[in-house]
Amino acid sequence: MEKKLVRQQIMKDLQALDPLLYQDFSYQISQRLLATEEWKKAQTIGITVSQFPEVDTWQIIRMAWRQGKVIAIPKCNPVQKTMLFYPINAFAQMEKGYAGLFEPLEAGKKPISKQKLDLLLVPGLGFTKEGYRLGFGGGYYDRFLINYHGHTIALAFTNQLQDKIPIEKYDLPVQQIVTENQIIHCEPTKFA
Repeated sequence: MEKKLVRQQIMKDLQALDPLLYQDFSYQISQRLLATEEWKKAQTIGITVSQFPEVDTWQIIRMAWRQGKVIAIPKCNPVQKTMLFYPINAFAQMEKGYAGLFEPLEAGKKPISKQKLDLLLVPGLGFTKEGYRLGFGGGYYDRFLINYHGHTIALAFTNQLQDKIPIEKYDLPVQQIVTENQIIHCEPTKFA
C-alpha cells in the first residue's frame, strides 16, 4: 500500500462530498469538539486554518475567540521542514504561505512555545481508529509532535477513517479523533 495512492483515493472521496453535507458534517464535528473536556480546559490551541475539503476550522477558530481562548496557527519553514505557531486574533493577520496555506503574519509577533499549546488539532487526510494519520506529505506535524506533551485531537469526516494506512516507526498517533458521528479515544498499537 503506497502512501501516495492512498492519499489520492482519500482526496478524491473528500472532493466528492456534497457541499451541504460538508457544511453540516463540519458543524457537527465542531459541536462535538467544543463539548470535549480537552477543549473546555485548553486556553491556548494550535490549529491549522482549513481549506476545502478539510473539516472547516474557520468556525472553530471564531468560537475559540468568543470563548477567550488563544488561537495559534502554524508557519512552515520549508527549508528546515519545521513549523512554529503564532497567535492570531483576526483572520486579517494571515497571508497565503507555504503550499497555499493560510499562515500568520509574523511582524511584531513571537511564536508560542510548544509547551504552551494546551491542545493541538492535528490535520490529516486519513486516520485509523488507533490514532495514526496519513498527512499531506510534508512531515511537518510528525516532526512537531516529537516531545509535544499537550493533548492531540484530529478532526475528520467518517469517510477519512481507514482500516489500515501505511505507518512508519516515526509516525506519532493522535489521542482522539472527532467525526460527525463519534469521538474516538485512540489506543495505538506498539511497533515491535
